Amino acid sequence: MNHSEILSHVDHTLLAQTATWEEIRALCDDALRFGTASVCIPPCRVKQAKEYLGERMAVCTVIGFPNGYSTAAAKLAETKEALADGADEIDMVINIGTLKEGNEQLVKDEIACLKEACKEKILKVIIETCLLTEEEKITMCRLVAEAGADYIKTSTGFSTAGATFQDVALFARHIGPHVKIKAAGGISSFEDAEEFLKLGADRLGTSRLVKIEKAAQKA
Repeated sequence: MNHSEILSHVDHTLLAQTATWEEIRALCDDALRFGTASVCIPPCRVKQAKEYLGERMAVCTVIGFPNGYSTAAAKLAETKEALADGADEIDMVINIGTLKEGNEQLVKDEIACLKEACKEKILKVIIETCLLTEEEKITMCRLVAEAGADYIKTSTGFSTAGATFQDVALFARHIGPHVKIKAAGGISSFEDAEEFLKLGADRLGTSRLVKIEKAAQKA
């Protein structure tokens, strides 16, 4: 698998609290240059980015980010505003405490509510694997599928750890046939990226691969 093929699976990401429009615009330019799957940016930048990019590149944003404990109503409002601003893809964070209480129905209902708002637009569900047991990860594979979401995503990149090969392999064994996998957090080499794709990931959330490719082309 060559670098261009790998980059076509990348959600080129900038979610730093300090991100300026100048930095977001540069991210968009790099995404176009290297043919990534999308740019993943803060909700407050979606409208500007969509006006800048038009239909040249998918715009992805995050909801309930990074902790997931906003109310379902707040997440829905965030989602509707992002979609109105032009977002093509939504990456939502589940309420992890609700999952750990064993209230599966509430977790599933929240996902389903956001998917209904998204309609044909892509919904990815961030479950923050580093905070979950293996049993909870398997439960989330089922709930994401039952709720009708399009992707299960490993991590925000803002917690104690990011994607692991073991978690992506676990997802691949347990996820429903219509649900794809996004690995995110800590992906720092093309070798690791390729391994995640071989294990079953369809998307990769990272900013480092484009930086590596830019540096290599300057060398």
